[in-house]
Amino acid sequence: MSLHDDAVLVLKGYEDQQELREVYLDHLTAHPDGMWKACKDGHITASALVIDPERGRVLLTLHKKLRMWLQTGGHCEPVDGTLAAAALREATEESGIEGVTLLPGGPVRLDRHHTPCAWHLDVQYAALAPAGAVEAISDESLDLRWFAYDEVANVADASVVRLLEAARAAL
Repeated sequence: MSLHDDAVLVLKGYEDQQELREVYLDHLTAHPDGMWKACKDGHITASALVIDPERGRVLLTLHKKLRMWLQTGGHCEPVDGTLAAAALREATEESGIEGVTLLPGGPVRLDRHHTPCAWHLDVQYAALAPAGAVEAISDESLDLRWFAYDEVANVADASVVRLLEAARAAL
């Protein structure tokens, strides 16, 4: 199964945000290349909010290009067999934490936003950090930091706050 086909199945199975979900599905129908950064009309991306529920905190990255505190995530790559695999790869690469696992049940939110390269149709997952996880900053970040749940609204935009709420509800 192709990554495109997996994305269609994941989105068809996602029961929230019906109107936005249809935008994503319509995009994939109209754009066979809609999974890839090369699609200038927009593309599907995958992200994961790394959570440490034992300590009531999340790991955010200060994005190098956007200069905003965000969840880990980004463009799908040919090595990604599924959207979940893309989100997990991004979470592992950008957090530096081995052993991160996605919460079962699929994505917790969708978020469509414009970036310098194109519209991102982000499929957002929640990921659990293993006990004793130690983060390591990647080349894509200016900083990487744990924030208590109640601190997130002070440093990140509303989309990250909504993702945190959805991720906590999925716990």
